[in-house]
Amino acid sequence: MTSLPWLDPDQLWFPPAEQALDDPDGLLALGGDLSIERLKLAYRNGIFPWFSDDQPILWWSPSPRCVLFPEEIHVSRSLRRTLNRGYFTITADQAFPRIIRLCANTRAEGTWITQDMIDSYGQLHKQGIAHSIEVWNPKGELAGGMYGLAIGRCFFGESMFSLETNASKVLMVHLANQLREWGYRIMDCQVESSHLLRMGARSIPRSEFLSILRTCVDSSPDHSDWGFRWQWPGPEV
Repeated sequence: MTSLPWLDPDQLWFPPAEQALDDPDGLLALGGDLSIERLKLAYRNGIFPWFSDDQPILWWSPSPRCVLFPEEIHVSRSLRRTLNRGYFTITADQAFPRIIRLCANTRAEGTWITQDMIDSYGQLHKQGIAHSIEVWNPKGELAGGMYGLAIGRCFFGESMFSLETNASKVLMVHLANQLREWGYRIMDCQVESSHLLRMGARSIPRSEFLSILRTCVDSSPDHSDWGFRWQWPGPEV
């Protein structure tokens, strides 16, 4: 770690993502701060913070990068049956503070979502950059959720939780299809998991990911607000 650059909070910059370590995969820099401008600069360049309370701020850009192209979302037969039931309702930006705290508090293995991160992403939400997606059950209770950042035609997923079976899968289907309708090119999933891979995500080289960012982060999507309008078409599909 001693060879990694330490970022000065008073200087807004990052080393190129291509300079990230191979071991641990993607570790790029330490220090800096979680200011709004630094976070926006990080995501635009394929970098994100991930650290614990007892660590300095750690900045990452792993390779390969797990992503989901919205048009490649996979709906299994069992998930199709769940969607046909219409059990869950999906909304966006209705409960951001609750979503980010539940993302932090429902992880059995602990969390990197520190209070400082909650505060900073809350500011990004107020600026219309960070968004929450909520899954509600018929009783009006939160059954799952996600938060992430939207920059240009790229959505950067940060964290997701599920309190009921299939809630996160239904969320992914609705989010991917809504992003597709809005003209988004990519959903960043950061690091692959079996759940994401089953949903259609795949890993691509960092170079390809950065190339997509360069062409998409300055391109405006085809919507003016985050009201979710896409609906599952029903059993006939």
